[in-house]
This record gives sequence, structure tokens and C-alpha cells, in this order.
Amino acid sequence: MENFEFYAPTRIIFGDGTISKLNKYMPPDVSVLLCYGGGSIKRNGVYDQVLDALSDWKVYEFGGIEPNPDYDTLTEAIDLGREKNVGMILAVGGGSVIDGAKLVAAGIPYQGGEPWDIVKEKVKVKMGEPLPLATVLTLPATGSEMNGTSVISRRATQEKFAWRSEAMFPVFSILDPTATYSLPESQVRNGIVDAYVHVMEQYATYPVGARLQDRQAEGILLTLQEIGRASLDTQPNYKARANLMWSATNALNSLIGKGVPSDWATHMIGHELTALYGLAHAESLAVVLPHLLKYQQAGKADKLEQYARRVWGLSGEGENLILAGLDNMCEFFHQNDMPTRLVDYDIDPDDAAEKVKTRFAERDASFGEHNDIGPVQAAEILRMSR
Repeated sequence: MENFEFYAPTRIIFGDGTISKLNKYMPPDVSVLLCYGGGSIKRNGVYDQVLDALSDWKVYEFGGIEPNPDYDTLTEAIDLGREKNVGMILAVGGGSVIDGAKLVAAGIPYQGGEPWDIVKEKVKVKMGEPLPLATVLTLPATGSEMNGTSVISRRATQEKFAWRSEAMFPVFSILDPTATYSLPESQVRNGIVDAYVHVMEQYATYPVGARLQDRQAEGILLTLQEIGRASLDTQPNYKARANLMWSATNALNSLIGKGVPSDWATHMIGHELTALYGLAHAESLAVVLPHLLKYQQAGKADKLEQYARRVWGLSGEGENLILAGLDNMCEFFHQNDMPTRLVDYDIDPDDAAEKVKTRFAERDASFGEHNDIGPVQAAEILRMSR
């Protein structure tokens, strides 16, 4: 097992009815900027629950944060927060809203230039600099409610970047599974796949004797496989949604990634597909991961064989076992209505390959646990997605 530090300061308040407890954890005498997305929280009752809990606080609102939050939208929220001199940010929504709110929390007090410098990590956000951030999660997927990572898009330039800082962990996050009941099926599907790929990025690398982390990762994968279809039921299943919500949080709160190598090449390629073609984040991951794992099966053989045996109960060895495990993974995605090929979205794999290759080459970018997926390799992987 590799050396590591583990830092997880976010308080989690989990369960049915917990939104009403919001006032118990808010600091007194602070004005709040409430950030949310397209307005679904007003239709499903979450908005009213939040405002009822915050009746003793001065609340300003900023709605309209998009999926894959756009930088230009977030600068409007930053301007509003500065104008109103808010002292805290409350994000109510899914990972996109929370990711966007992280930039708002960091950007309001930032005086060093344009906040895009934060996203590009030209400046490092330090502890104590951002405004405090809290979240009410309505869409389980990204784990942003319990980590210090944010992913921001800039549609004007067709860019999408991840940035991170320990200063960006939410102070607390409320996770009420009933807040997911009004989600459309596509968003629940995306959350299932997003969480699954997050685990695979930290698990499907090479063994370092981290038995506990392996078992924790496998437990999340097995749970997602067990509750995937039940989570998509038109009549919401509380037990399934609760397990999905907690699985998604644990998939990317950094616990299973401590002491082990991680990949993240699927995410980096996927970010480019979202920026270039507008795929949802989970959609981009699902059309990259199976092909990347097949492409890299030799270097990942030990863990992919372990995955096939432990997660899918398969027997055998070598390439046949690996491919059988990956076939099962693709079938799991398909059973949850998630395509796994670029051509399923009418995207030409050759066109995507050349565009992503150019992007990676311009940035001299390479990714993967061995840093061996560069422009050429990314293009070859995308050409397999047909």
C-alpha cells in the first residue's frame, strides 16, 4: 500500500426528513447565497423545505446553473455574491450545481484576476480563503458533496477542466434520498454510471496490496449492480435510492483512492467529449471506459481479472476472463439504459479521435496510472468506440 494522507472534514447529515435540520448546522448572522439549477427544486418541494429551514437567515438566490456548469453563468453568481456581500454559499442540487457553487465560493473573495485562473489552477485556493459552502444534494452522482474537487466548463471556448483544493470541501452536506424522487430516469441512470466509473478509475489499475481499499471498491460496485434497476423504478424505492446516494458519495469522497494508484484518463478524455459534443458527463464516461480498459488490459490484467472474479463471480484466467468481465460491465450499463459507443450518439469516432488528439497535443497532456495515455493513445481508444 502506498503512503497517503486522508482529509475529509465534511459533516454528512443523511436520511429522510433531514432538510428540515438545515438550520441546526448553519452559522448565525450570515447572509446566504442559495445556488441551484433549472428550477426542479421548486417543483419537487425541496426549495420550500430549504427556505422554511432558513427563515431566520437573509437569503439571496441564484438559479440557472447548468449541467456541466458554465463559467460565464458562474461569474454572474460571483458578481451577485460580491454585490450582496454574502457570507456563505448553499448549493441545492446535483454535482453540477455543487461544482459551480465551489467556484462561486472561491471566486467571490478572489482579487487576483479572473476566476478562470482558479479553474486552470494558475492559482491555488488556500484554506480559509473561500466562503464557507454547504450543500443539499438532490442528484447522487459525483461525490462533490464530500470532496474538494470541482469541474467547470467554458462553452465559449469549448473547454472543460477539473480543479481541486482541500479548501473546497463543503462544511456540511444534507443527503435526503427522497429529494431524488422527482428526477427523470436519465439523470438517475447517469448517477449510477457516474458512480460506477468513479470507482473503476481508482480500482482498475494495478495491485499494491491494499486489500481493504479493494474490498471497499468492490462493495460499491456490487451495490450499484444490485440496486441499479430498482433505482430506476418509476415508483421510487427508498432503500434503492438511499443506497445509490451513499454509494455515489463514497465512490468519490477519496476514501477508496487512498494508498492506491488511480487512472482518471477516462475522465480526461470524457471531459473533451462533453466540451466538443455536449454529451452528459456520465454518457462520455460510458463510451470511453470499456474501450480504454480493453486497450490497456495488459497493464491492468491483475486487477481486471480480480474484477471479473470478485465482482462478477466469473472463473478462468487471462484475456478471456478479462473480456468476459468487461462484457458484463457493458451489459450492466445497457441494462440501465446507458449506451457504450460514440456511434450510439451519431458521433464519428474518427472525428472525435482527431479532435481529442489535437487537444491533448496542444496541452502536452498525458494521463493514466502510468502516465502513458497521451494524444495518440487517446485517439486509438476513441476509434474503438464504434
